[in-house]
Amino acid sequence: MSVKEQEYTDTLTIPEPQEELPHPMEQYLRMERLPHIWCSSCGIGTVITAFISGLQKSKLDRDKVSVVSGIGCSGRAAGYLRLDSFHSTHGRAIPFATGLALGNPELKVVVISGDGDLVAIGGNHLIHTARRNINMTIICINNFNYAMTGGQAGPTTPIEANASTAPYGCYEYPFNLPFLAESSGAVYVARWTALHIRRLTDSIAEALQKPGFSFIEVICPCTTLYARRNRLGDGLDLMRFYHDNAIIKHGADTRQLDIEFQKRLVVGKFVDKDKPTFLEKRDQFLRDKLGDQFIPYRGPSNGR
Repeated sequence: MSVKEQEYTDTLTIPEPQEELPHPMEQYLRMERLPHIWCSSCGIGTVITAFISGLQKSKLDRDKVSVVSGIGCSGRAAGYLRLDSFHSTHGRAIPFATGLALGNPELKVVVISGDGDLVAIGGNHLIHTARRNINMTIICINNFNYAMTGGQAGPTTPIEANASTAPYGCYEYPFNLPFLAESSGAVYVARWTALHIRRLTDSIAEALQKPGFSFIEVICPCTTLYARRNRLGDGLDLMRFYHDNAIIKHGADTRQLDIEFQKRLVVGKFVDKDKPTFLEKRDQFLRDKLGDQFIPYRGPSNGR
């Protein structure tokens, strides 16, 4: 090194290492379990971001929020969220969540799972929990197939869509999930896509603060299986499709919200009403029958 180079080097100021700032959502995630297993361009991570943002916006006490999920790609959500969480067996997320909601009425219980888990094997639990108006929020991530196990056709696969168990196209009638939820008794029903991140966030915040059974369907891209089998392009192509074909129609008649293969998607908030929750109805009924003998259960923190 020459004298001039040495003089120049001696004048250099080496900056002090900067403290790395934590991610604003880090306290809500189990960072030790990252990176996650979801495929590139999958929309589930976007839904988790919306859920965390909606939870922050709702101002709920994190110690009084519990997340339950079932089996499937979406079912991994409970394991990544730094909340009291439970990863249940296939189709049984809602009954586990019901046990939490009834055992500790102070909890706001959230179920995050997929269309196959919640509406196929778990469909019976969905309709009866909505009928009873149990106090919980369901976030149903709908990617139109059983993605984790090979892309089989499921209860929401549109007619004509290709799947591993429907190589010539699906011919079964799919569920209209908002109509199913409303007709079963849900007090809050909405549908968004993984593109509508801000609207989805607001909807989740509303649902979390809504007493009773609330249901949000999120149309989510699955590029690895569903899009590939149907030649729909990559994740950006699917987001572009949502942008060009989603029609926001708040208050729409849920009977008119069927999803056809690669046709328009009606999204929005469709139902927002009030009625007594299961526990409110039970307490009032038993109070009328038993009078002063009735002692309501208020949860473990109250010692009763």
